[in-house]
Amino acid sequence: MIILDAIDRKLLALLQENAHLTIQEMGQRINLSKTPVHERIKRLEREGVIDRYVTILDKKKLGNLLVVYCQVTLDRQTRDAFADFDAAIHELPEVLECNRVSGTFDYLLKIVSRDMETYNRFYQERLSVIAGTLHISSFFVMAEVKNSTIVPVSGE
Repeated sequence: MIILDAIDRKLLALLQENAHLTIQEMGQRINLSKTPVHERIKRLEREGVIDRYVTILDKKKLGNLLVVYCQVTLDRQTRDAFADFDAAIHELPEVLECNRVSGTFDYLLKIVSRDMETYNRFYQERLSVIAGTLHISSFFVMAEVKNSTIVPVSGE
């Protein structure tokens, strides 16, 4: 684990809220000059604390109106079966998140789709045919209550 001081945490919080802020704007908000702000950000990038910079798109404005969570159970819980499933999932752009979990199923997936018909086609032709897939349960999001990409960085 990397040790972060209060200034690092403030910078990370600012970047998560708006990565378009300039070095100067960040410095003004945390009362630090441009050079130390720039050096800290570069260090956080080198150390891997800042993984990457992305743009978050509005799914609905792009026509992806359906968000689905799927519980997937494999027929075998072996290293090879997990590796094969992981590789197959990486080839499916509709899958936004895939997590191997503990409990009564093996994976939890977050999927976006245009509509139910499109999801059904994806389910039948691409997801359920992944080798080793035993069971899939789909859950359809009726209302998005909270959606955030901000990771808490407080020192507590």
